[in-house]
Amino acid sequence: MESLHYLLMKAHTITHRQIVSGASELGLSSGQPKILEYLYQYGESNQKTIADYCEIEQATVGSILLRMEEAGLIVREKKEGNRRSLYVSLTEKGTKAAKEMEQVFAESEKKVCGGLSEEEKLELRRLLEKFCGTKTEEGSAEN
Repeated sequence: MESLHYLLMKAHTITHRQIVSGASELGLSSGQPKILEYLYQYGESNQKTIADYCEIEQATVGSILLRMEEAGLIVREKKEGNRRSLYVSLTEKGTKAAKEMEQVFAESEKKVCGGLSEEEKLELRRLLEKFCGTKTEEGSAEN
């Protein structure tokens, strides 16, 4: 029987390859999809919050955001009363890319979860959320 560590790593690798391939077809680098997804889901945010949510070092997020800004996917602006933080939001082009990535994510999930029943998908999601120390609100878990 394979170790839990190995199975988690293998599942990540399989899923990650599919997502990176889909992102590449859209002209995105490997770090950009999760930032697009976060901004699309939660809206304008600062770099630290994005880094924390996406589990990426703040300096790395800064360089990814710079490339995204140069590509016209995001804008960074200072807010009144807070001159230290830049707030990041999606442009129209970024919103379009985020919607296209949603399709890539959905197709990837469909492929990797193809052999699972709806109940098994929900249970897998529940266990992964528990493992990661997060929990969705009751009834809001999606497959």
